[in-house]
Amino acid sequence: MGKPGRSHSRVGRAVTLGVNLILLALGLWAFVIEPNRLIIHSETVNIKGWANQLSGLRIAVIGDIHAGSLFINDSKLKQIVTLTNSQHPDLIVLLGDFMVQPGFLKTEVAPEKIAASLKALHAELGVYAVLGNHDWWFDGERVRKAFDDAGIRVIDNHALPIEQKGNQFWLVGLGDAWTGGPAVKETFASVPAGEPTIALTHNPDLFLQLPDRDLLLLAAHTHGGQVNLPFVGRLIVPSNYGQRFAAGLVREDDKTLFVTTGIGTSIFPVRFRVPPEIVILTILPE
Repeated sequence: MGKPGRSHSRVGRAVTLGVNLILLALGLWAFVIEPNRLIIHSETVNIKGWANQLSGLRIAVIGDIHAGSLFINDSKLKQIVTLTNSQHPDLIVLLGDFMVQPGFLKTEVAPEKIAASLKALHAELGVYAVLGNHDWWFDGERVRKAFDDAGIRVIDNHALPIEQKGNQFWLVGLGDAWTGGPAVKETFASVPAGEPTIALTHNPDLFLQLPDRDLLLLAAHTHGGQVNLPFVGRLIVPSNYGQRFAAGLVREDDKTLFVTTGIGTSIFPVRFRVPPEIVILTILPE
């Protein structure tokens, strides 16, 4: 019969080994597997005031590519294009932060190269973009020119009507809340009252500055916190409102916000329970 001390020692070693293996598996998932994934996240959004004739509009939403961050290389840019085009969206919107600042596991990629890769995105109603804080920290005007030259129209602080089979809605681009000088009042002034409206910006904190009208705002920036722990939630969200606008669908008063968790990473190359995503939104009237 073995001695009790030895039995307890073996159990202790087994428990320690099991815990270490679990931690190793979680680390591999968070730092290697999940950041390198790319999923299609499909969701239906009902908007008050949306025209019945425009029901079923499909929008591909792409944010926070951060080309040059870990796993976001030429191959991933091609994958983004291929997956998005395979969904046959009516409209594609790019919500900023194409760039990274060089640093740990991050390499600066020229905006001309990024735009050349994304040029292959295709949608019947076009491909439009707004810029994010990282783009302005790099050189916002250079990023804008690179995308405009590639046929991807950058619409910061600009509104334009979009025609679909004889029906019209307005697409409104707003500058980044941190760095892009958002001209909310001035930009919406050119949009007729009562017109179906979709607005684009990088940072969702701008949601509370929108005019009192029926609309949908699409935003990115938060990365969904990158880490979403069970029972704890998202530890770090770059927003003045904590987790209020961290990810997904938000409804307040008559306005609707959708925040994509994006594709790349920032600061730390980690994602846990927040997979990189391309969002396909189907818009229906409420």
